[in-house]
Amino acid sequence: MSSSTNKQLLLGNKAVARGLYEAGVCFISSYPGTPSTEVTEEAAKYDEIYCEWAPNEKVAMEAAFGASLAGKRAFCAQKHVGLNVAADPLYTMSYTGVNAGLVIDVSDDAGMHSSQNEQDSRHHAIAAKVPMIEPSDSEEALEFTKIAFEMSEKFDTPVLLKMCTRVAHSQSLVSVGDRFVPDKPYEKNIAKYVMMPGNAKKRHPIVEQRTKDLIAYAENCPLNRVEEVIGSEIGIITCSTSYQYVKEVFGDTVSVLKLGMTNPLPEILIKDFASKVDKLYVVEELDPIIENHVKALGLSVSGKDTLPIVDEFSQNLIAKAFGRDVDSSFATDFEIPNRPPVMCAGCPHRGLFYTLKKNNCTVLGDIGCYTLGAVPPLGAIEMTLCMGASIGALHGFNKVRGAESEHKTVAVIGDSTFMHSGMTGLANVAYNQSNSTIVIVDNSITGMTGHQQNPTTGYNIKGDPAGKIDLEALCRAMGFERVRVVDPYNLEECDKVLKEELSADAPSVIISRRPCALLKYVKHNPPLSVNTEKCVGCKSCMRIGCPAISMKNGKAHIDITLCVGCNVCSQLCPVSALA
Repeated sequence: MSSSTNKQLLLGNKAVARGLYEAGVCFISSYPGTPSTEVTEEAAKYDEIYCEWAPNEKVAMEAAFGASLAGKRAFCAQKHVGLNVAADPLYTMSYTGVNAGLVIDVSDDAGMHSSQNEQDSRHHAIAAKVPMIEPSDSEEALEFTKIAFEMSEKFDTPVLLKMCTRVAHSQSLVSVGDRFVPDKPYEKNIAKYVMMPGNAKKRHPIVEQRTKDLIAYAENCPLNRVEEVIGSEIGIITCSTSYQYVKEVFGDTVSVLKLGMTNPLPEILIKDFASKVDKLYVVEELDPIIENHVKALGLSVSGKDTLPIVDEFSQNLIAKAFGRDVDSSFATDFEIPNRPPVMCAGCPHRGLFYTLKKNNCTVLGDIGCYTLGAVPPLGAIEMTLCMGASIGALHGFNKVRGAESEHKTVAVIGDSTFMHSGMTGLANVAYNQSNSTIVIVDNSITGMTGHQQNPTTGYNIKGDPAGKIDLEALCRAMGFERVRVVDPYNLEECDKVLKEELSADAPSVIISRRPCALLKYVKHNPPLSVNTEKCVGCKSCMRIGCPAISMKNGKAHIDITLCVGCNVCSQLCPVSALA
């Protein structure tokens, strides 16, 4: 991969990772979050780059800042809601600036394919007063990543690289090049890096001047380009994946201003582009950031009056909005049944949620694949807000409802999520003494984002041995005298321990521990079979919602290609028909 003319077909996230390699990045710290996860996983394949999974996004960004301060180019990645967690250091890093280049990947999820909200991260760039750039394909993902580091060092600022689901997870041809590693010395500079009020006041005017300099840069930089069609009455300003949709619908029949730098936005460039067309449009997903900027320049523009402010765009959506022909799609003559997401066959969380539902518990949930405990037939979870919120919410819930809820309400949180932001909530329960029961569902991995390691697994991002946090010892050290461990495959044990801890007048932690059934090193039992002579078709086994179990001809049926022999269903059968 040394030739500058070498082309490869790369996923957008993999192209960013390649850009990090070529830009000479030495340090990466991230927290996994779809659609950003693969950037760090791919970068970890380069031995020249130190990579790690941090406990959360705030820690990742602070670690990356430290590496930048030390004089090495650094990077961190997270999804859009992860940037909320990291906003604290980001907004002050805008004041301190950087030493070596520092780039932050934030991946938005328009359409909420795997997210709890649909926020637009451009607001963070505006509020933090840092530049943001947006590639629209894999080639730009690589090139923009390298440009981002040049911008970071030239303007003394962290730079946000905004990806989105479609760019991150689509493929296009990329030209790969060589690696260049700049090195900057560390120099003590208290006035620049110690943000106490006296110093911060002096740094704020520097940030404002930097914004003016960045606007001037945006007027004529390689990130923004005009694709002018002489005589075109229509001009469209667009960015990111929306640019691809515009080009597929209009081709070269309309003039396009493609903005690769979306904060700060240019002014002269936009006015000049608008002066050459009769009708000006802005096509952008989610919030009208560009549209409002164009209106503030005194220009007449259409955008959200015809295009939606929610969900992701598509070629057909844009074609329809502009009165163009909409491509037909294939359809079947019969109704396809819904396939709602469910926990996998053998998922260790299933037995726990069955037990919680059986005991009529109110369950405050958290972010992870165990959030699927909210869907039928289990329907156990009644609240999910953000990473770590289950424990904090449980504390407040029990404090105001008291004995009415204390003995029937629990919080459920995963091992990775607990390390991410559950510990502070647990400290609050211990310190302010609510009679709360917290269940840590420890499946020994970060499951929802694709099996990344975390501080409780004992392995690092490369799978090498690493520091391992003892959850039981940690909970006891935080002030919990009642800490129990259960096997969620053992329904009787789960039921017994849950009843005991809910009845106790003291804060308690239950650790439901069994590795994810999809982990390669987990050895499964032989699949179960149904004794059709014994089976009475009562559907008791169906109450756990295992995808390996169905009904055929009035009898239970087990798909042996899915069943992992966990035996949870056999514990529900009243006639012992499953074995």
